[in-house]
This record gives sequence, C-alpha cells and structure tokens, in this order.
Amino acid sequence: MSASIVYSKDAPFPLGPYSQAVKTPTAIYLSGQIPITADGKFIEGSIAEKTRQCITNLKAVLTEAGSSIEKVVKVTIFLADMDYFAEMNGEYEKWFIHKPARSCVAVKTLPKNVDVEIEAIALP
Repeated sequence: MSASIVYSKDAPFPLGPYSQAVKTPTAIYLSGQIPITADGKFIEGSIAEKTRQCITNLKAVLTEAGSSIEKVVKVTIFLADMDYFAEMNGEYEKWFIHKPARSCVAVKTLPKNVDVEIEAIALP
C-alpha cells in the first residue's frame, strides 16, 4: 500500500519529527494541531478561539490532501482541563455538523503548554 506525506503552507510546520498528515488510498491521518497560525503565532484568548485555530489548521491540511472537513470520520481532542469542554464543544459543532466519531480526553500537559490539541482521520 502506498502512502504520501502531506504538507500545507497554510498550517503550521510540525514542531517535531512528524508530518502534518499521511495520506493512504483509504484514509488521511492528520497529526494533532495546536492553536498556532501558519506563521507561528500562538493564539491567545478563549478556548473557542483556540479550538477554531486548531480546526482551521486541520482544514488547511485536509484541503492540501484533496479532502475536506466533511470527510472527517474520527476526531480526537486533547484538553488541558475538562472545564473547557462545553466551550470547546460550542466551537467544534460549528465545523463538524456531520458528527464524526470522537474522543475527548483531559491530559496533564500538551506541547508548548497549549490548552487544546485536535487530531483527525478523514476519507480521501
């Protein structure tokens, strides 16, 4: 089976030794996105604003891979605190109206001490 690395200039460059996404003939596996712009600016403000940036980054990578938000089948969300859950959901539901499968967990620490990270799996 063939796989290709996906890179979008409209999403932040990976902070470590990994790809923004890997595309296979049957699925696109997107690495976790944190609330940072393509030019490296960290988003300050509400968890809704931070969630929006994470999803904007995912959308850019999906577009580069020839897919879209509407083709996402699984989302995993990592929160620094479950107190953010309701506000994060408020922004999330604006983007994922087709209701893909999802997990959401609270973790002790995220990269660069951000409050939210979101990863996804989509159809090509």
